[in-house]
Amino acid sequence: MGTVFNGFSKNSRMICAPLMGQSVEQMLNGMHQAKFEGADVVEIRLDCISNFQPFRDLKLLLENKPLPVVVVFGPTWQGYEHKKLQVLVLAKDLGADYVDLELKLNGTKIIVSCSLDNFTTLKEDLSRLITEIPSNQVDIIKFVSRETNITELVNAFDVLSHSKVPVIAYCTGERGLISQLLSFKFGGIFAYGSIEGSATPGLPSIDSLRQAYGVKNIDRNTEIFGLISKPVSHSKGPILHNPTFRHVGYNGMYVPMLVDNLKEFFSVYSSPDFAGFSVGIPYKEAVIDFCDEVHPLAQSVGAVNTIVRRRNDGKLVGYNTDCEAAITAIEDALEGCSDLEPLLPSPLTGKQFVLVGAGGAGRALAVGAKIRGARVVVFDIDFERAKSLAAAVAGEALPFEDLCTFQPEEDAILANATPLGMHPNTDRIPVPKEALRDYKLVFDSVYNPRKTRLLKEAEAAGAIIVSGVEMFFRQAAAQFGLFTGQKAPEEFMREIILEKF
Repeated sequence: MGTVFNGFSKNSRMICAPLMGQSVEQMLNGMHQAKFEGADVVEIRLDCISNFQPFRDLKLLLENKPLPVVVVFGPTWQGYEHKKLQVLVLAKDLGADYVDLELKLNGTKIIVSCSLDNFTTLKEDLSRLITEIPSNQVDIIKFVSRETNITELVNAFDVLSHSKVPVIAYCTGERGLISQLLSFKFGGIFAYGSIEGSATPGLPSIDSLRQAYGVKNIDRNTEIFGLISKPVSHSKGPILHNPTFRHVGYNGMYVPMLVDNLKEFFSVYSSPDFAGFSVGIPYKEAVIDFCDEVHPLAQSVGAVNTIVRRRNDGKLVGYNTDCEAAITAIEDALEGCSDLEPLLPSPLTGKQFVLVGAGGAGRALAVGAKIRGARVVVFDIDFERAKSLAAAVAGEALPFEDLCTFQPEEDAILANATPLGMHPNTDRIPVPKEALRDYKLVFDSVYNPRKTRLLKEAEAAGAIIVSGVEMFFRQAAAQFGLFTGQKAPEEFMREIILEKF
């Protein structure tokens, strides 16, 4: 049992669903849905209710609530402060479990809220509040900041870790997502999650908190692995890595991290709590500069997609698991379509390998194809970048606008290493469908959706297709091994991919 503050345990962990129904009926339906989905408590915003009648509506809500309720009433119109206090006193008298305000009402637990522009001065704000409010007049202190840079969230984590009173601290918006996911890791008492059908940017669903992330399983010793990317919302890494950690009994959590500035990010997220990172668009090349050491293959590729913080000295070591993942997926598809035993070391040897995109994923594909003896042709919207990559693999670079009319050799391979076709822009395609009939195999590094428009068109044209899901699975299995030092449970991971992707 942790420290109890005014009858409330600082070690309490509750998933809270904020509800903003426009009627009492919608609020009650939301409560029942939240309970069904696994919430422990709901937060009801009374100012969202149309034609709100305090006594009538609160009585109905509190007499019929299926789980504990936090009552929030926050109209900002001039002259409403007195009415706000009256409503919250009434909520207390009618049996609310918590009220969110700035004063103490005996018998109901009090959440003192403070809205901030950012978390920069959070330690000072908390110290001032604790000094100004007697310890017997508050149950929970709550800090909320508007969407900010992810680097400012470490101030919230620090306060959660060291506060002597129960604290809720989070940032709204997509950059604040990890303030919900990691709340319990650092000692927070609430993690907020939305009910199905009421998605809010930066707020995970109740289901994802419980199932994908398993937030109630984490503790202060949980190692955090983050996906550094921009954008990051498309990633399905959490629904693969987190269940796999739990499956093998590894105390880890994998979270998406929307990063705006790599230098600021690595200067701030230097704690051993953050044990490793996946690296996505657009940082796979630039992140090399922030690694203390780089594995030889990643050095050859010129891109890193996996970083591990070495336990004995804290140094960041960069790896590339994309290269082998993509190339072996293509090789296996080529070998699987042939009735003959392969006579050459690789079915790619001697083939023309047409690559669209010269970024981090493109570099991995180009180097892998070159190692296997393929002849690489590179197209990129940035012709100088295409020429640089082509020179690195003794290949050929051509202007992107020539891709539509390019005539590949017989049995050539086409590989898309751009984000074109990625959710939500699923109608985009890097190569006209008329040109796809000239390729033996078409590979798409995009894995969301599973079968992109490019792959559908290529399949209709008669080409062998390889989804980015297969590359994702293979690189993730290799990444899991680097993160944990254990062999990945590949059969378990593949079952998740078949079910969830």
